Amino acid sequence: MSAIYQKVKGLVPLSFRVFVATRTRRLADRASRLDRSFLATKYLRGEGIEIGALHTPLPVPHGAKVKYVDRMSVSDLRRQYPELASLPLVEADIIDDGEHLSNVAAASQDFVIANHFIEHCQNPLDALTNMFRVLRAGGVLYMAIPDKRYTFDVDRPITSIEHVVRDFDEGPAWSRQQHFEEWTKFVDKVADETEAARHVSDLMEKDYSIHFHAWTQAEMFELFATLKRKQGLSFDVEMFLKHAGECVFILRKTDESPS
Repeated sequence: MSAIYQKVKGLVPLSFRVFVATRTRRLADRASRLDRSFLATKYLRGEGIEIGALHTPLPVPHGAKVKYVDRMSVSDLRRQYPELASLPLVEADIIDDGEHLSNVAAASQDFVIANHFIEHCQNPLDALTNMFRVLRAGGVLYMAIPDKRYTFDVDRPITSIEHVVRDFDEGPAWSRQQHFEEWTKFVDKVADETEAARHVSDLMEKDYSIHFHAWTQAEMFELFATLKRKQGLSFDVEMFLKHAGECVFILRKTDESPS
């Protein structure tokens, strides 16, 4: 193999080999920059909102204007989640439940950013419906969703689409305790039954924001297909990127879908 390589190498001019190597490096560099910021620059225009940015707001391109939505003020977030105390949290412009967006008018936004948010929603289909409700026709939903295989959710069972549909049809109360029990067992790793029950009760009393659902890439696509079918929403998956343990989706609302 080495002899063949050397023979072929001798037939290819050095200048061409340098050109190919340089071009390959440039392409690799561009691929490495195909990340959240790159997609934001390409797709985000006008005025929009970001839900649950905390200390990692998405950088938006020059000219784009973003307002931040959270269910609590920064001071309340730090009291509720002591682990956030030292982080530079973004102050919310709009205090609202990100699942419902009750304080955001229909068809009022050019974009909605929801990074690592939908897995925290107790009723994902309803939350997605509300995100599309506030988008104008042609508006963009920018979502990054963690793939459970590469996070602390790795030991959790995958949330089935049947489960998500039932959360929508019946409301999420039926599964709420089950999710906290699953979190306690597989994420917080509390093995003792008495301590686990106490831990679940404490999290539920605090209304702690856990990952209620856990998906891999395949289930995410299934979630969007179900949303289209069940809610009659009209949107395209304009871009999909698997990057650093998360899946980034760019969904564009293609007409005035039902609100």
